[in-house]
Parts: sequence; structure tokens; C-alpha cells
Amino acid sequence: MPITKGSRQLVDEATAQITTYSVAQILERLNDPKVQIIDIRDVRELEREGTVPGCINAPRGMLEFWVDPASPYFKPVFGDENREFVLFCGAGWRSALATKALKDMGMTNVAHIGGGFTEWVKQGAPVETYEAHRARRHPAK
Repeated sequence: MPITKGSRQLVDEATAQITTYSVAQILERLNDPKVQIIDIRDVRELEREGTVPGCINAPRGMLEFWVDPASPYFKPVFGDENREFVLFCGAGWRSALATKALKDMGMTNVAHIGGGFTEWVKQGAPVETYEAHRARRHPAK
């Protein structure tokens, strides 16, 4: 059966319906407690490339389950309606689709970073190593 709508068309359609922030816009809000940045990349990408300081990792394959309060995998951080959740991936394609999926679920406080982590690094924005990310998220007791 032939593909009738390609991945690029899906990303373009999603992008037309979601909020996209530039790296500069997020840098201005990096320490704002009302903004939670979400890295949806695979853990292997984080290990290899690092991540955005202060972010939470929510793998793309689990995102909808972590956001849904009725799911056994729900993560309470996503229940904070006073925060804006800003997603990113490697190039901005997965995060565009993920942001659209969360909007389809009813979230209104969700956006993504255009160009993803690739653009983040290209702009010279700060990067946290995976080791530092894990230590921050899971401090030793």
C-alpha cells in the first residue's frame, strides 16, 4: 500500500497548528519557573550530545502516556497547568509532531523549539552533559 502523506507533510501540517519558539526566545526564558523544557530524544542521543540545562527527558515513545493522568505511566510534572511545556528533539520534526499530539490531547500550554537541539547547539546555547543531567534529575542520597 503506497504512502499517501509523507512525513514531511505531517511535520508541515503540525507546524502550522502549533507554537514554535526560536532558540533566542527560549534562552530569554531558560530560568523562568513557568517554563519546563522537555527533551523528547532517545537516551542515546542525550548520552552522545548532551541536552538543554534544566530540561526533563520524556522519550517520544512514552510522552502521551506520561502526560495522561488516566495512564498508569502518568508523571505529575505534566499536571502543572501553570507551566508551559516546550518540547525539542534533534531537528524539530519529532517535537513538532509530539507538540501537535499533545494539543490533540487537549493541552494548551505546549510548544516546541524550531530546529531542535541541532539549532540550539548551532546558536551556541548552553549544553548540559548527560552525566550532569542525570545527577541533577537523580541526586545521590
